[in-house]
Amino acid sequence: MTEWPRDYAMLALRINRLIGGAALSGGVLIYRGPEEWGARAGSEPPAAPGKLADDAERLLESAPTPYLAAHVRAMRAVARYLDGERPPLAAYARECLGLEPRRLPEEVFEEAHAELDAALPKGPGPLADRLRAWQAAHTLEPIERLPALVAKAVTETRARTNAIVPLPEGEVVGCRLVEGVSFHGAGAYEGELRSTIHINKAIPYNLADLLYLVAHEGHPGHIAESMLKELHLADRRDQEVRFMVSPSFVLSEGLGLLAEEILFPGDEAQVWLNRHIFPDLGIRSDGSDFAAIHHAKNVLWGVWGNVAFLADEGRPDADLVAYLTRWALYSDEEAGRATGLLKPSPTSPYIFGYFHGWELLRPWAARRAERVRRLLTEQLLPADVTSGAESDPGADPRGT
Repeated sequence: MTEWPRDYAMLALRINRLIGGAALSGGVLIYRGPEEWGARAGSEPPAAPGKLADDAERLLESAPTPYLAAHVRAMRAVARYLDGERPPLAAYARECLGLEPRRLPEEVFEEAHAELDAALPKGPGPLADRLRAWQAAHTLEPIERLPALVAKAVTETRARTNAIVPLPEGEVVGCRLVEGVSFHGAGAYEGELRSTIHINKAIPYNLADLLYLVAHEGHPGHIAESMLKELHLADRRDQEVRFMVSPSFVLSEGLGLLAEEILFPGDEAQVWLNRHIFPDLGIRSDGSDFAAIHHAKNVLWGVWGNVAFLADEGRPDADLVAYLTRWALYSDEEAGRATGLLKPSPTSPYIFGYFHGWELLRPWAARRAERVRRLLTEQLLPADVTSGAESDPGADPRGT
């Protein structure tokens, strides 16, 4: 059994290399294990995916916990995909994520549109135009001012997270504006209590989303989870190997989308922004409801999953763009960028973690500090999360 953590890490590193990640970072792996293992995976000839699937099968026979078994099954599924297997997307995602995603009926999106209609400032024109006008009214210019504003938001989100689960003193979270990336924002824990929130400077930044993004990428989202699990699970070598197309990342992305609501229930985020951010920037209240807008935004992550299903069926790009513009309210340019991320690939299941993870966690964890602590400090699977009631994507954003 002493060899099992090493073999588990090597399997993840080898699969990640085939997908295009570097030995120690990128691709579908967050790796903070022994450097010699990473160096070995990076210097040896690329492994045959069929052999990696066989290696996963052997590891599965001796997996010490259900959590690790689920993650080995995810790696086996990805290795088989790389070896040429092409199961239906729902079945592939079930093997990777530990839940089976479903295609959402458009009525769910119609309800989100109605929520946006009520939450946005009144005005003429289609809903998509009103949403873009609201975003433009809250856009920061120049974006170079953003790191200082992120620092204020980090201080607040960290303090509120500390009231849920104790955080270590001396933590440093920076903000870096980046270019040439596909993401809007990304939080990375770098070890030794240091982290960075990276934000794509090519995308106009809507300051109404400041706490929504900082809570997602920072506290109590990705940075807090990575840091706290490294501290609380220091005796678990497998925690240093975080394969991302897996069940644990369903919960990670679900927690990220839920993060602002956990810390700022009701209209508290909007009140904080109106008090601490907007006055110095000349942004005035327009009667919009940020909490409802962000709730609808989370529901509309389900549009991405539906488009992934359409892409898996081989539908043309024009159909994918049309669906995104109709239901996600994207411009043609935004839809075109998203389409490229939703084509069939070994990592396709990851997109389902956003809506399905949020839907799973919202009735289970919102307003429940002890469950948020568990998400941040324990190794949990979607199967471990039970709500006791059916989730309602169209529910009131101020309560569960």
